[in-house]
Amino acid sequence: MNTKIVYPAYRDSGVPWAIKIPEHWRTAHLRYVACVSNGSTPSRDRIDYWSNGTVPWLASGQVNDYVVRKARESITPTAVLDAGLRLFAPGSVILGMVGQGKTRGMSAYLDIEATINQNLAGITPRSELNGRYLHYMLSASYEFNRNYGRGGNQAALNCAIVGGFKVLLPSLGEQEKIVAYLRAQDARIVRFIKAKRELIGLLTEQKLRIVDHAVTRGLDASVKLKSSGVEWLGEVPEHWQTKPLKRWVRINALTLGDKTDPDFEFRYVDISSVKTGRLMKELEILRFKDAPSRARRVLKRGDTIISTVRTYLKAIWYVDKDSDDMIASTGFAVLTPGKDVDPEYLGFVIQSSAFVNHVTANSIGIAYPAIAETMLGRFSVVMPPTLAEQKTICRWIVNECQPLDDAIARADEEIKLIREYSDRLIFDVVTGQVDVRGWQPEPDDVVSDDDLAALGDDEVEPDEEEGDDDA
Repeated sequence: MNTKIVYPAYRDSGVPWAIKIPEHWRTAHLRYVACVSNGSTPSRDRIDYWSNGTVPWLASGQVNDYVVRKARESITPTAVLDAGLRLFAPGSVILGMVGQGKTRGMSAYLDIEATINQNLAGITPRSELNGRYLHYMLSASYEFNRNYGRGGNQAALNCAIVGGFKVLLPSLGEQEKIVAYLRAQDARIVRFIKAKRELIGLLTEQKLRIVDHAVTRGLDASVKLKSSGVEWLGEVPEHWQTKPLKRWVRINALTLGDKTDPDFEFRYVDISSVKTGRLMKELEILRFKDAPSRARRVLKRGDTIISTVRTYLKAIWYVDKDSDDMIASTGFAVLTPGKDVDPEYLGFVIQSSAFVNHVTANSIGIAYPAIAETMLGRFSVVMPPTLAEQKTICRWIVNECQPLDDAIARADEEIKLIREYSDRLIFDVVTGQVDVRGWQPEPDDVVSDDDLAALGDDEVEPDEEEGDDDA
């Protein structure tokens, strides 16, 4: 829709987050138009979790802002009933109840039958409420998310709070039209973001080719090579030195203790915050008392961090900015360079394909592959013997990669802007500031739930942060 069309008449809503609504819309507390109930976790001796059942049992880390992710565990319908778990039918909405600013307040439309743990609430709409419409409204409500959801002040939600949330109720037919319109816009946004991600992927590959050559061969093509003595490293300049990583760096040198001031505020770096060589998003500010128990690794400028869980994500970042208030998850190993190592050069070495591929090849586990810091420290790393040569190589890499870094930054900014546009559009439509009743879909205005899930992939990654013991 190129022209904003408004409703003929509006009235005061009595709802803080939507000051005016179309005159014919109603409002109601959620408890009167839906059933809100908690999930639960039965004791392990009462249920066989590995029974290859058909009913997914969902935790908070398997929810993003569009659909449910793949469940870690599935159980049989009989076992669900035997364990006293609730079954939620397709058309329900599930809502994160805990998690500081991340999974709390995050909702997903349930298009499959599922059961949930105690960190989620299941909302089953009655006849006058469309589940997809409710999901969009929960995502858009500034008041709900400010007070109770992402970034809110409450430690956790509960069913009474959720049931007391005031929803806006156009007719069911109008809700369905709103849903169709927003999904069509999502389809366009999905395609835009997918194209930008593919571009970023190609640019990152080009950058890594530059890095790989520089940190394994150096800049002088006339220098004689020798065998590194390490199969996966191959040949290196003959004057370079090969040592275990732990001889070049200190690993996890600084850690927050349990007696840290509860009101100590910091920016939290978790797995979903980092892609190879860069931060993905603005870091969340947390207080120690509200932070996940994994928020323990103290970062300093010049450190390099590498994920030791879900290592295939290649979450690696050289801390190139002031970081006195940055704390990383224990899902990272923090590498602090020794006196003979240039910090930036170390960052490039750790990003190199040879090192990353060796890390992933030696990780243990299928769904959540991980590697121990002790093993990481034993991996061989080759470096020029002088800081001067390391710095020279760094300057060359930075100069060669600058156009690529600039292009990646532009693509990231475009993704951020399109997300902001999407958030505003959803808010305007579900509060009736835009009338979409006359809208008609075009052939390409169709998108699957799997594609819609891609919209949230950079925001929430189900990692070691999102275990079943979040509460």
